[in-house]
Amino acid sequence: MELTEIGKFHAWVAAISVVSPAPPRSYPADKRWSDSPDMTTELKTVLDGGRYFEGPRWHNGRLWFVDCMARTLLSISPSGERQEHAAIGDDTPCGLGVLPDGDIIVLTMFSKQLLRFSGGKLSLYADLSRIAAGTIDDMIVDGQGRAYVGDLGFDLPPPEGRGAVGRIILVTPDDNARVVADGLRFPNGIAVSSDHRRLVVAEMDGACLADYDIATDGSLSLRGKLGQMSDPDGICLDREGSVWVASFTEDAFIRIGREGNEQARIAVPGRRALACALGGADRRTLFCLSAATSYEELRKGQSVSRIDLVEVQVPGDGIPEPPRGRL
Repeated sequence: MELTEIGKFHAWVAAISVVSPAPPRSYPADKRWSDSPDMTTELKTVLDGGRYFEGPRWHNGRLWFVDCMARTLLSISPSGERQEHAAIGDDTPCGLGVLPDGDIIVLTMFSKQLLRFSGGKLSLYADLSRIAAGTIDDMIVDGQGRAYVGDLGFDLPPPEGRGAVGRIILVTPDDNARVVADGLRFPNGIAVSSDHRRLVVAEMDGACLADYDIATDGSLSLRGKLGQMSDPDGICLDREGSVWVASFTEDAFIRIGREGNEQARIAVPGRRALACALGGADRRTLFCLSAATSYEELRKGQSVSRIDLVEVQVPGDGIPEPPRGRL
């Protein structure tokens, strides 16, 4: 029997629960974060009651994101004022990107399309169904308008014994698409530096980050693998080159340094860490997206998602660029 799109989303949940090479470590339940100078205040909840928040991007003074299960494109102000912008009725939205002109790009997982949100309406931006080898997952758009899209390398439900079949697809502003990286184990969150020279992608099955150099034409060359964490999901870069990682099964947001060392940890006990983004006026506000759920509950469509924030010392990198002279 053919799966519905929501059923496929639940199959995706089943997929990410199969392989988890790095066992989660134990931390005291009351320790909200590690002892680090990065942390200046406790987590503050600004939005609660969603279903499954993903794809956060800071743009024009607001955090934009999707609710995968509710199939909506949303944004909030730093104080939590919520606005619903569009409904994606026939597929599951996941990744987001922001074009240089301010339009929002929404990734739809199973139709393998990128949709453009402009003037209050969604329209087709790119159809990747011919080039994508499998379901597409997360994405990022750089300051030159180039979209980098994660391709799982297989269609859901997942095959037995899947390996390093994931890829990254580059979509250029002139509507050309090509594969620029392969050999990835479940590519998930993607981040690009503001100088367009570095791309990092979370390998969910690989329990690490893949670190790439970006050539002038957008091609990627692998620098190496960073860190070790269980089920890395969404990520974002900061100005020191460190990566904030949402570790799904460690219930934590972890800061990984350029050498792969863990520098800080924000625990969200009993909640699954989904994604993160650095925003706010000076890009020092870390937005943490999480959900009170489990793999079994997700398979049943049971999840309650929220967004917390915390102030950090090092501002975000990438688009939009952080104010200079404030580091």
